Amino acid sequence: MSFDQILSVSGLRTYFYTYAGVVKAVDGIGLQVNKGETVGLVGESGSGKTVTAQSIMRVVPTPGKTVEGEIEFQGKNLLKLTESEMQHIRGKEIAYIPQDPTTTLDPVYSVGDQLAEVIMRHQPVSKKYAITKAIELLRNVGIADPQVRISQYPHELSGGTKQRIAIARALSCEPSLILADEPTTALDVTIQAQILELLTALKDKFNLAMVLITHDMGIVADTCDRVTVLYAGQVCETGTAEQVFGNPKHPYTEALLSSVPNLALRKKHLSVIPGNVPNLIQPPSGCRFHPRCSYARKVCIDKDPELESMGDGRIVHCHRWKELDLKSAVAS
Repeated sequence: MSFDQILSVSGLRTYFYTYAGVVKAVDGIGLQVNKGETVGLVGESGSGKTVTAQSIMRVVPTPGKTVEGEIEFQGKNLLKLTESEMQHIRGKEIAYIPQDPTTTLDPVYSVGDQLAEVIMRHQPVSKKYAITKAIELLRNVGIADPQVRISQYPHELSGGTKQRIAIARALSCEPSLILADEPTTALDVTIQAQILELLTALKDKFNLAMVLITHDMGIVADTCDRVTVLYAGQVCETGTAEQVFGNPKHPYTEALLSSVPNLALRKKHLSVIPGNVPNLIQPPSGCRFHPRCSYARKVCIDKDPELESMGDGRIVHCHRWKELDLKSAVAS
């Protein structure tokens, strides 16, 4: 791990052992996050984004299990820590913002009690101090009348307010890294923009590192410094947002960029990626994207490509990346 890196994930494999077979949800993923930057983890549903975050937090649900890899966070391999040691990191040093805060806010406890519980869990402070800090947190995330909101219950709040409370909860113990799992999916477009602006502003204010999980390439373009594109549990390519959008090297990245609506070009028809994400109990041979790839050749069917370094900080997982001239976001 370099001096600036706060998180380094390598060779991560997390499988789910079901009656139907072993689901290889995350199969050799690598991820690096530097201090103060936002890394986008992007791909379709089923690509392994959320399971990667769960693996980092070590909260993979049953029957899932991380079977291989390293997750190095600030010099510690998280996979070698005891559960007790992880409890001191989870929520305090690494925080999680869920996709739908309604499912993680307890309906029978007030907002103040839920925020205070997190603060008191990781800091030796009184309930009175924790409530005072909770009010300050609500103010930091732009919630009006925090003294009133602190006494309310989740069912009394809008979706946007609940998401702001989830962000406040994530910030409550001043973490170094935030994992934001599609934090705007359940919100309307206007509120989405507000939440993304808030996350970016708070990240800069508190010098946080953030992994932003999304399927929306438009969000990635607006908010992320670097991008890791996932498909079927594997990395397709990694690079800066400018590199990936301006000069994609994997056909799946090109397909994702082509499917983003572009009002400036007034396209009458949206491009779509044919087919579906493969069954990860029996994934395709060779490159997992080959059944949906218009550039696939026999080698793509027969052999899984190596993760290759391009020499400029980029990594790509494709046999033909040197010969293909793929469309950029502008061309798409």
